Amino acid sequence: MTESDADGGYLLDNAQTEAGVRFGALAELFDPVTFRHVDRLGIGAGMRCWEVGAGGPSVPLGLAERVGPTGAVLATDIDVSWTKGIAGGVIEVRSHDVVADPPPPGGFDLVHARLVLVHVTDRAEALRRMVGALRPGGRLLLEDADPALQPLLCPDESGPDQQLANRLRSAFRTLMAARGADLAYGRTLPRLLRAAGLQDVRADAYFPITSPACATLEAATVRQIRHHLTEQGLATDEEIDRHLANVATGRLDLATAPLISAWGCRR
Repeated sequence: MTESDADGGYLLDNAQTEAGVRFGALAELFDPVTFRHVDRLGIGAGMRCWEVGAGGPSVPLGLAERVGPTGAVLATDIDVSWTKGIAGGVIEVRSHDVVADPPPPGGFDLVHARLVLVHVTDRAEALRRMVGALRPGGRLLLEDADPALQPLLCPDESGPDQQLANRLRSAFRTLMAARGADLAYGRTLPRLLRAAGLQDVRADAYFPITSPACATLEAATVRQIRHHLTEQGLATDEEIDRHLANVATGRLDLATAPLISAWGCRR
């Protein structure tokens, strides 16, 4: 998902080279979680799915495998740079703003968004539109981070390298909050889905404490936001270089914010 910057630019711009690295790391970390839920919800042959804020290609491709040639997958984002190459067959890729643009017509068996709403300013309107796009019996699966629930990059803060990592992660959260991100949004998803009228609402949470993909994600993210960190006095170039070198060694046990998955059914 493209994440809006307060000055009209982007904090984590899909057009940057590092975006593809980030999408790959996020897929490695969270696709098993996402598809565990998708399969539990019974998404299969002939069904119609809407992937909101697709970003990378992995989730639309996985959904296409499940719905088969008689199904349909619509993948939308403000910036479709990393998904336009998968269009064809059952997959349609469309540039779309979930808040500003009308929801796609026709009704969906599954609407899914991962790491999207936490960055959207008008989250309530986006949720309303996604619920409205469900056909009767359709399922909404929302997955969003909750950085405030577990704010540390290194939960085992055992030395100066880990302390530096956590300080830079705190700086990243400062940048996100300044652009309207809700750092405690993930935990609200079950309540919001019930308030939207969905039934059989359930949720769980997942976060790795150490993984090579966490290191890949961290390095790509820091490189993308480096100029924001230095321009706003949140970190120096020397500190960033030292942190990236520490990450590259593989000696840091790097975590992510919890990914909270919540799902419910439209009656």
